[in-house]
Amino acid sequence: MRILITGAAGFLGSALCDRLLADGHEVVGVDNFLTGNRENLAHLEGHQGFRLLEQSVANFISIPDKVEAVLHFASPASPNPASPYGYPNLPIQTLKAGSLGTLNCLGLCHAQGARFLLASTSEIYGDPLEHPQKESYWGHVDPVGLRSMYDEAKRFAEALTMAYHRTHNLDTRIVRIFNTYGPRMRLDDGRVVPNFIQQALRGEALSVYGDGSQTRSFCYVDDLIEGICRLLFSEEHQPVNLGNPNETSILEFAHLINRLTGNKAGVAFQPDKRLGSDPQRRQPDISRARRILGWEPRVDLETGLARTIQYFQGKMTPV
Repeated sequence: MRILITGAAGFLGSALCDRLLADGHEVVGVDNFLTGNRENLAHLEGHQGFRLLEQSVANFISIPDKVEAVLHFASPASPNPASPYGYPNLPIQTLKAGSLGTLNCLGLCHAQGARFLLASTSEIYGDPLEHPQKESYWGHVDPVGLRSMYDEAKRFAEALTMAYHRTHNLDTRIVRIFNTYGPRMRLDDGRVVPNFIQQALRGEALSVYGDGSQTRSFCYVDDLIEGICRLLFSEEHQPVNLGNPNETSILEFAHLINRLTGNKAGVAFQPDKRLGSDPQRRQPDISRARRILGWEPRVDLETGLARTIQYFQGKMTPV
């Protein structure tokens, strides 16, 4: 197949490019490098099966050749306002990626008869009142809060995707992605995994906001990509959660990072600076993915973190 991937230079987009090329498909990558990293695609330069189109998905997407699938992964994704790549600093671009970007991708699929896969997010559940979160949960979201540009962009994108599916019988899929980590995350991304690993490798105390009791469930990137590929080639049109159901507190996570890196500096508790309605707990119910896709995570947290730490060691400037 010839497959178009938006956000191709991102953490997940570039991993998808590699996987689909390895599976024998042709890939057309689209990225305007607002948050994407050119280094993530450098190894594909000259690859016979890969072509890069540098543009914003908020603009009309013109592809001279027929594509058979479009995977829409273009969007800022970090909630950290201290990061230049965080969506709090790119609110309009984030909303455009979710609205105009989704519309342009769906229009291309409609014109060419291609299937469509939307990268949605666990953030559509907001600060959940249901735990763990099933796909049937409608969410607890502040539509005008400090995180709303990302939450509402993804919720609108899901609604638009289902509208095209129901109105035009478009062949669509929606993946709701929970916290994912691994090589190719930006060092200055601002999220907890790169923050903790960099602090640990510098021998610093890890900054834990509040008391560290807030939880996340961390899925290794290879597992997530496997689930996305299974969903792409399935017949499922309703949203599917993909993530690791093993819940870990941020404080436990900090201690694990320190142990794996040999960092003796411990942790430093900081005033809670989480943005807006940042969820206190996050854990996916992956029953649907298990039933429909035969999928569940395989890489345990220690193994995945060891690979990620090795990647960051190669990218950090020695001190």
